[in-house]
Amino acid sequence: MIEKMTRYDFVLLSGLKDEFIERLASLGVMDITRSDKPVDADSEELLASIEALRGEIKRIELGSDSVLHSLQEELSALLSEKEELAHWGDYDRERLESLGLPVRFFRMAEKVYDPSWESECLLQETDRANGKVWFVVIGDCPLSAAPLPAPSRSLAEVQETIRRKEGEIDEYRKKLEALKSDIPELKERLEGLVRKLGMYLAGAGAEKVADNSLLVFEGFAPTAGKETLEKALDELDCLWFSSNATIEDNPPIKLKNNKFVEQFTPLTDMYGRPGYNEFDPTPYISVFFLLFFAMCMGDAGYGLLLLAGGFIMRKTDGMKKFASLVSILGAGTFVVGVLMHTFFGSDMLLWGWIPSWLKSLMITGNIAGFESQMVLSIAIGIVHLCLAMVVKTVYATKNRGFLGSLGVWGWTVLIVGGVVALTLSLLNVLPAAAFKWMLIVIGSVSALGIFLFNDISRNPLKNIGPGLWETYNTVTGLLGDVLSYLRLYALGLAGGMLGKAFNDIAFMVRGDGSSLLLWIPCILILIVGHALNLAMCCLGAFVHPLRLNFLEFFKNSGYDGKGRPYKPLQK
Repeated sequence: MIEKMTRYDFVLLSGLKDEFIERLASLGVMDITRSDKPVDADSEELLASIEALRGEIKRIELGSDSVLHSLQEELSALLSEKEELAHWGDYDRERLESLGLPVRFFRMAEKVYDPSWESECLLQETDRANGKVWFVVIGDCPLSAAPLPAPSRSLAEVQETIRRKEGEIDEYRKKLEALKSDIPELKERLEGLVRKLGMYLAGAGAEKVADNSLLVFEGFAPTAGKETLEKALDELDCLWFSSNATIEDNPPIKLKNNKFVEQFTPLTDMYGRPGYNEFDPTPYISVFFLLFFAMCMGDAGYGLLLLAGGFIMRKTDGMKKFASLVSILGAGTFVVGVLMHTFFGSDMLLWGWIPSWLKSLMITGNIAGFESQMVLSIAIGIVHLCLAMVVKTVYATKNRGFLGSLGVWGWTVLIVGGVVALTLSLLNVLPAAAFKWMLIVIGSVSALGIFLFNDISRNPLKNIGPGLWETYNTVTGLLGDVLSYLRLYALGLAGGMLGKAFNDIAFMVRGDGSSLLLWIPCILILIVGHALNLAMCCLGAFVHPLRLNFLEFFKNSGYDGKGRPYKPLQK
């Protein structure tokens, strides 16, 4: 739900600006209209400090800054050099050079290497592996192969360098661990800088009048706390006016929902807050995203793992705010997984201990020759789109009046009314004759809104052309929108089949179970396979439900999502 906002206009002397901003911040509810970007050198400096502090916190938390990355790259290069030098062994390079004889290093395939060279030349084989031979030749010896560059240092030197580098990396990691104790203080400083920037931008956003002697501020606060707020405003050294916020004022948007729906607010913010004259999509997202996610996962076992993950996230500082959402998604996945009779890729219908009443609730069989789960996905999609059209009609009527929204009413009556009539007919609630007359009435009424009165300000005959164009776009688009919901069935089916495939492979490796040693690879295949499948299912179950809500639902509901979030000044 979008909270009602009250607009406040303040007039004060220029010299009282800082005190005024401080007092408003102490109230903690006034959103002063201000820029989201730096407006001068001071605000740019504040923003730079904020970004630097955020980078410092991230560097400490991740422990993977450029210095550590560079040290690890150097260690990797040393390990590669050690691996190459190991083929030559550890030798006294200075002593060989003191003899004044040329020393050449060779590597060639075993099938090319000729053992007779050892009697013809002063040759020493140093290693033989992977079908290759490494050897050293001292002095002159006619060989057709080209020698390799001589090692720049010995194996012992490289090993000592590796030891020092590993110590350097360990020391640096210990330094990073010690810095983690400073994170709470750094985050507190960051919050202070963010508030300071907000207050500075609020002060800089004032309109200057009367030769800069007076300042005019615009702000918004929730109407719910109006009386308490206005008592506090009376104590400020300023003149203030209040009025109900309107669409033209572009007030900030504060959403107010119950605890369940609030968990899905981050998903709404991913697309954008609603405008002041729009509807809050979060309640609809909370129901349908949960349902779509659970259908895409489609496995009760994976739902239990998500539930466990949610409880673990509650104890992790950086993930606490998403723990409840993950738990909710896990619970929904478990319930839908039971209805889809899948548990870690196995069919629950085959379990003898499952009670018959529970099996009767599971979705099985075919409907009109199609899988029941496929038909269910399409049916849910139709309901989702019909709900979007109803919401669009309600808010179009609210914003433009009934006469101004006749075109929207026409499409809603045609599609939603048609779906309701068809459903009643298929359930044998509506007789065939009544169904026929109901369609005639629905078609006639909706045609008036679609083709003649889609724009009440124009001549009805001029509305026919735009009505035909809208008909083409709606019919072609609506068919694609409905078919998009097949992904709910396809993703759930793919995840279940892949889980079953891992089960089959694991139990094939186990055999009859008589060998305890074969149980080890069996369990490893199950763990790795289902972990991989869970990761892929979670990715698909997050992205595709978002698409169905952000594209199909928002498009058919007329949602724009260009509102600005409510950001009150706070100390």
